[in-house]
Order: sequence, then structure tokens, then C-alpha cells
Amino acid sequence: MTLLDRTFKRQLGKDMRSVLETSAIEIIMRLRGAGHLAFFVGGCVRDRLLGLEPHDYDIVTDAMPPEIQRLFPHTIPIGAAFGTVLVVHHDYQYHVSTFRGATPDSRAEEFIRSDVAHRDFTINAMAADPESGAVYDFVNGRSDLEHKLIRAVLSPDARFMEDPLRLLRAIRFVVQLGFTLDPETEIVMTRRASDAAQASPERIHQELLAILLSPSPALGFRLLRRTALLHVLLPEVAAMDGVAQPPEFHPEGDVWTHTLLMLEQMHSPSPELALSVLLHDVGKPPTYRVADRIRFDRHPQAGVQIVQGIARRYRWPRAQLERVCVLVQDHLIFMNVPAMRRSTLVRWLRKPHFPELLELHRLDCLGSHRSLTTYEFCRAQLADFTPEQRRPARLLTGDDLKALGYPTGPRYKEILSAVEDAQLEGVLRSIEEAKTWVRQHFPASEPPT
Repeated sequence: MTLLDRTFKRQLGKDMRSVLETSAIEIIMRLRGAGHLAFFVGGCVRDRLLGLEPHDYDIVTDAMPPEIQRLFPHTIPIGAAFGTVLVVHHDYQYHVSTFRGATPDSRAEEFIRSDVAHRDFTINAMAADPESGAVYDFVNGRSDLEHKLIRAVLSPDARFMEDPLRLLRAIRFVVQLGFTLDPETEIVMTRRASDAAQASPERIHQELLAILLSPSPALGFRLLRRTALLHVLLPEVAAMDGVAQPPEFHPEGDVWTHTLLMLEQMHSPSPELALSVLLHDVGKPPTYRVADRIRFDRHPQAGVQIVQGIARRYRWPRAQLERVCVLVQDHLIFMNVPAMRRSTLVRWLRKPHFPELLELHRLDCLGSHRSLTTYEFCRAQLADFTPEQRRPARLLTGDDLKALGYPTGPRYKEILSAVEDAQLEGVLRSIEEAKTWVRQHFPASEPPT
């Protein structure tokens, strides 16, 4: 059936149109001007019906890829063999796809009906006419929107067989939109969980990251575990479940519970921080032992190795991997802060990713004993130390050491680092003091250490 949805038409009113939307409508009008059918489809229709501003617009048409490329000067045939062309228009990119499953003599509604039958979830399986405001809904997408339900289109088995990445997308839509999973869809997801490993590694990483960065990451990972997807895609994380921790430090329970509590406390994290929250204790299961109490010897180091393995499996960007490894490696150093010398503390505070390290520590505390004493101390120190105090101008350089008669070599690094420590401790305040101090503590005749 065809529905005229006044809300949708009102959302497409000229006074409300974004440049992104206007450009998309121009593509539709050019296709129609060449005698073709063309409609909005998928997420942009869903978002408009929810009163949200779409981030992208997908278009379906009866034009074949060669005709689409002829009509638009800037195109990229990203999936031309499957009927999809990326059209670049006014510096925006749009997926323009040929209808799936219809015959050449089909009517407009038949074209749309056959196309949406192969889309992933009902809320993404509606098409819309930007001119009339008509919304085409053949799979009860509007009803599922109203009931906040993620339901596979027609046959869950068939939809997940077509694209196993949809197993992850279902959970991503749940946590991004605040919806729930249709029970039948969830049953099939659990049965077909092993299929998820067949998806592109990069796309798996993108979907997992989108779940982590959603408003409800803890719910997302509970669903991943409930549907067995976590065991398939991140068995290292699934292994945290049931791993006990010393109750005097972790009254909340096992490592899995601790991690979920941290995820619940996150607010607008960077991708690297979110990944670090998820993986900061991933080294605990393999290092678990019971001695005087439960211990996890060198679990940050073990965690870094596991993170590297996950990153290789899902082809993380190198910069992202390096940053997450630093956060996982250093997250326990906060326990040493109260005993740090001033120079050590200053060096710690000026680490490149210290703000993320500090936030990881805050979340770690909130997910366990809830004491923020060290966190507040570090914040106070950050406020007390000026940038010049954290990284003061160097009192001596290698040229100064050479002028003092020290032979060039690896000893320079040792001496200059010691001078900086003394400077940070407030022992040295001038160049002359530094020169005298070096002569006293590093005799020129002393062999390199």
C-alpha cells in the first residue's frame, strides 16, 4: 500500500532542507527528468519519521549503473556489479542503487516492494517520494518505529544469510536508537552467530566501535554476549565473564561486571578511550592466579599483547592501536602516584594522552571501589602546575655538555635527564647551578654507565 505521511512531507518542507538533503533531491529530480523512477530509501526515511536530521541519503532507481554514470559527471562504481553507484554531487556522496528483484515492466510500487524485501530491518525498509511526501511501507516499518522494535525484514534467516554483518547492525540500531530486539530476530541471530565472522574485518571493527560509542554501550555488549556474538568475535572479552577479583579492591564482582560498569559511566569518549575501557583488563583472564589473594601478575602487559592480536584480526588503524596500547599498558600506574617524586609525577602528568589516561582511571574507580582520591589529586596537580612548570625550558643541552668537556655519546641522555629531574624537583634553577651540579654528580673522567 501507499501512505501519504504528512509528518514526512512537513519534514521535507523547503524551509527545513539542509544542503545535504537539497542536493539529494536534485539527484532524484535529474533521474526523474531522464524518465526514471527514483525515491529515498532506508535510514534517511527512518530518521525523518523519527524527527531526526539524516546524516546521509540513499536513493533507489530503475536506472541501471551505466545510465546513472551517464547522468552524473562525478561517480564511483563502488558496487556497480550489484547495482550501486556512488554519486558525488555538490561535494556530498550518495549511494544510488538500482531496484532489486523487480522486472522491467514493474510499476513503481512493485519496484519498491521487491527492493525493500531484501533490506535488513523493517525500520530501514521504507521508501519516500520527496515531491509528494508519500511513504511506501510494505513491511510494517512505521509500526515497528512506533513500538521501538528492531525486526528483520520478512525472514530473519534470509536477511542474515544475505549479509552476516547485519547480526552486528541489529545490536547497533538497538543501542543507537534506544529500541529493543524482536524476539524472533534475536533467536535467529543467536543461532547464526558464527556467521558473523564471515563479514569484512574492517566492517566488524566499525560496527563494534559504533556500539561502544553509542548511548548504551553496556547494553550493546550484554546483547552481544546474549546472542553469542561476543564469543564469536571477541572471545578474549567473553573470557572476562566469571573471572573473580579480590573483593577488597573490586566489591562489584568479576572482571566482566567491572567492565560493564565502566562502560555505563562513559560520556562521549574518543574511540581510543572507549576501546581502552573495554580492553583495559583483557589481560586478567590469562594471568589469574590465587596466592595470598587473587592476583593478575603483569596483566597490563598481557593485555597489550591481546589488544595487538585483536587489532590485527580486525585491521585497526595503526595510530588507534598504538594509542590503545599506551592506555592499557599504563592504566595501573595511578596506584603509584601517592609515592611519586615530584619529577616523576610531572613527567607522568605531561604524557601525551594523559587526559584519556586520567579519564580511564576515573572510570576504573567508578566501576570498582568508587574512591576518586587519586583522580582528584591528579586533577589538582594539573591545575597547580603551569605549562612552564610541567615542561620548563632546558637548562643544559648537548652543546653545553660538550663545552664542559664531556665526550659525545649515550651518556648525554643520562646526564640531561638527571638535570631535568633536578630542575623539576626545584633543586636547579639556573644554567650555572646546573653546570656545577653536573660536574659534582657526573665527573667527566667517569666511564659511561
